Amino acid sequence: MKTDLRNTATFMITALAVGHSVFHWIIQSFVVLLPEIQQTFGLSAVAIGGLLASREISSGIIRLPAGIVSDMLRTHWGLILSACLLIGGLGALAIGISAQYVYLLLGIALVSMAHSVWHLPSSASLSYHFPANRGLALSFHGVGGSVGDVAGPAVTGILLMIFSWQGIINLYSVGPFVLGVLSVWSFYRIGRVREYNLSNKSISYLFAAKELLEDPVVWGITIIRGLRGMALVALLTILPLYLGNELGISPIGRGIHIGLLIAMGLFSKPIAGFCSDRWGRKNILVPGLVWSSVMTLVLVPIDQGVGLTISIALLGLFLYPDQPILTAATLEIIGTNVSATALGIATFASFIMAATSPVIAGFLYQSFGMNWALFYISALFAVAGLMMVLIPLKTRVIMSGRT
Repeated sequence: MKTDLRNTATFMITALAVGHSVFHWIIQSFVVLLPEIQQTFGLSAVAIGGLLASREISSGIIRLPAGIVSDMLRTHWGLILSACLLIGGLGALAIGISAQYVYLLLGIALVSMAHSVWHLPSSASLSYHFPANRGLALSFHGVGGSVGDVAGPAVTGILLMIFSWQGIINLYSVGPFVLGVLSVWSFYRIGRVREYNLSNKSISYLFAAKELLEDPVVWGITIIRGLRGMALVALLTILPLYLGNELGISPIGRGIHIGLLIAMGLFSKPIAGFCSDRWGRKNILVPGLVWSSVMTLVLVPIDQGVGLTISIALLGLFLYPDQPILTAATLEIIGTNVSATALGIATFASFIMAATSPVIAGFLYQSFGMNWALFYISALFAVAGLMMVLIPLKTRVIMSGRT
């Protein structure tokens, strides 16, 4: 019998990674455009922080119900993923045609919610199909996002020499619409697994929620995710403003620097995921979070020139590779039967935590300068690393009977 291409590991991981890259292309390009958006709307640094705060809030709010709905519609995960791409394209279009701040917030919310929901069925399906190499599979999915993170800012910096920021975002809205249509066929098989039991679903969801809310290890990972998210979104709030407004770096240079922050993850992310599969999640996460904390502090004395460029690149070594490892650690605890539900619950609180950080970082940057904002970011990474040392992280699976 001829094997369906859509059932192969190569096709599944590649297709999910490509879809993931589209979201990150738009999101990181938006970060590069912040100085232009600030000028167009006459915004303060705190208001710019509000834009990214809205991104985190909308991402967090949608996670909780989306996780439950995703598991209820598990055999339709492919359609959910396709819908995410289409809604992401609609959100990008809304950003591009926005004439007022409130409509800008709406467009950001649509892109963020679509991106947030995307992670639930995509991560859950990879976790199910590749349990022995969960960290590596999720890392390859993350590499797709990193490709968008790197290419998006670089291309956007070049396009800013030709088009307005609105024109660029409108152009980027085409990609999700096209891929959304193609993905209806590509993702048709995702979530259609024989072992899935359709009976007693509501009881399973309630039991999973109860187990998760009572599990201190899950809460520990959730807080660590939140601290890590707070640090990352704070950095992405102030860095483009600093590069554009204080250092006067051109749009192309700004795009290259933001891309560099992420480019290192293209290589380190699968390596970190592979190592975490072999040597344990904590053994990779702790030194990585410490590294991020230290390299953020390095940016304080090295605030311009080639040294700044090198420091940003080194900071990126573990800035993004930790996220798929944290997801893998969470999925190892919650199991596979209601993985999207449980992942939605586990990540909801971390997104809400991260939502406060862009405003805090914007206030520190605007009131006290770049260095104090960097101290704040470094402290968040350090606390996350300390918590990871303290939590008793090991493979335990809820809902499956295995320990």
